[in-house]
Amino acid sequence: MAAAVGRAGSFGSSSSSGLGSAGSFSSASSAASTATANNNNAELRAGDEDDGQNLWSCILSEVSTRSRSKLPSGKNVLLLGEDGAGKTSLIGKIQGIEEYKKGRGMEYLYLNVHDEDRDDQTRCNVWILDGDLYHKGLLKFAMEASSLKDTLVMLVVDMSRPWTALDSLQKWASVVREHIDKLKIPPEEMKEMEQKLVRDFQEYIEPGEDFPASPQRRNTSLQEDKDDSVILPLGADTLTCNLGIPVVVVCTKCDAISVLEKEHDYRDEHFDFIQSHIRRFCLQYGAALIYTSVKENKNIDLVYKYIVQKLYGFPFNVPAVVVEKDAVFIPAGWDNDKKIGILHENFQTLKADDNFEDIITKPPVRKFVHEKEIVAEDDQVFLMKQQSQLAKQPPTAAGRPVDASPRVPGGSPRTPNRSVTSNVASVTPIPTGSKKIDPNMKAGATSEGVLANFFNSLLSKKTGSPGGPGGVGGSPGGGGTGGAGSNLPPSAKKSGQKPVLTDVQAELDRISRKPEMVSPTSSTSPTEGEAS
Repeated sequence: MAAAVGRAGSFGSSSSSGLGSAGSFSSASSAASTATANNNNAELRAGDEDDGQNLWSCILSEVSTRSRSKLPSGKNVLLLGEDGAGKTSLIGKIQGIEEYKKGRGMEYLYLNVHDEDRDDQTRCNVWILDGDLYHKGLLKFAMEASSLKDTLVMLVVDMSRPWTALDSLQKWASVVREHIDKLKIPPEEMKEMEQKLVRDFQEYIEPGEDFPASPQRRNTSLQEDKDDSVILPLGADTLTCNLGIPVVVVCTKCDAISVLEKEHDYRDEHFDFIQSHIRRFCLQYGAALIYTSVKENKNIDLVYKYIVQKLYGFPFNVPAVVVEKDAVFIPAGWDNDKKIGILHENFQTLKADDNFEDIITKPPVRKFVHEKEIVAEDDQVFLMKQQSQLAKQPPTAAGRPVDASPRVPGGSPRTPNRSVTSNVASVTPIPTGSKKIDPNMKAGATSEGVLANFFNSLLSKKTGSPGGPGGVGGSPGGGGTGGAGSNLPPSAKKSGQKPVLTDVQAELDRISRKPEMVSPTSSTSPTEGEAS
């Protein structure tokens, strides 16, 4: 029993131990589940940490990628040209500034460059050198040895004065060459820059075409890779003056072309001649050519797009334009001698080999005659002068103007172009049929007497009497007036009507009825009697 009990006890013990084992089993299973949960949590935690690390790594890689693709800073544009060529106005127009403030010596401006694809923005430095060669030493601030490869040179030409175009280009290009030589760039680095410029010139492809527009580089139909394309050698006059940096020739004030046509008789062949010489210069330096007009806002955006394409590698899809004479655009690598020769076909009176200075000459300066300005004097001063002049003149008699005509010894005025018979009765006998003029009559009566004598003489001539034009009755001293009525014109006698001449004669007789008869030999004139 005991054993049984023992066994039972043992059983019980075993049972209880079994229970204990069961309890241990349950405890172990709960511990296992807890461990599994912990492991799962750890795995989830590790997964979250891995995801977080992956997220941060993605962000960091994206930032590093952006930093590598970020727009570079420190790019420079250097403008050179004569005074008044419009350098500051050109950059101000690109910036959108209406009022331009020109500086002195070396000006500094900047262009905001924005990349929409990368959502990035930077500034492009712009240096404008004064047109006086005295300031060329300031180039050391704008063009340094470390930043030379990041510099674009822009030569500005004033098209309102085309006779200065070629000399200006050659002068400022030599200034740039002289300054680059002073920088003492290592030969290997300089050679690399020159080769890059040649490669860019040869690899130019016309936008929108599968093959290059310029003959320097041609692709076959089966070769799409640029490395497999054939690079043709440069022309004899192409890039003979390689500066190692891109050059752009900008002709400003092209709106003055119409003025040159009107005022200086420029023709299309003159503008083609100018363009051909400028394009030859551009070939020598591997430069682009752009005609602009700030006044008409022509090709201003094109200048900005070409700058950012050359310095920042932005896409550029604008083809060359040579048709419009005031909006020419020739990118670097497009032009060659054959295309320039097309302009020579339009020459009629000019030759391609003519000197630029002999054909495009400075017009003679017109001397403007400046008229002297007339200043009105003060009213009081003017009146004082008039008063002094009036004081110097002799006084007038009874308010009548002074008669300056010559006088006879008796004091009566004598008019040279007037008949003596009209004034002086003693010189010429008065015709018959007219009355003598009373010396005591007033001036009005005297003038009426003169008119009466004049009409009497006309009537005497028309009647055709044998006595001649001196009188009607033929007697020089006759005073009768009846003869005038008997000598009527034939028309009056035939019509039977009252003669008109008789009424005129009666009126004349009435005018001169009152004066008394004066002897023809009397030396007293009517004017003398009136004066007495």
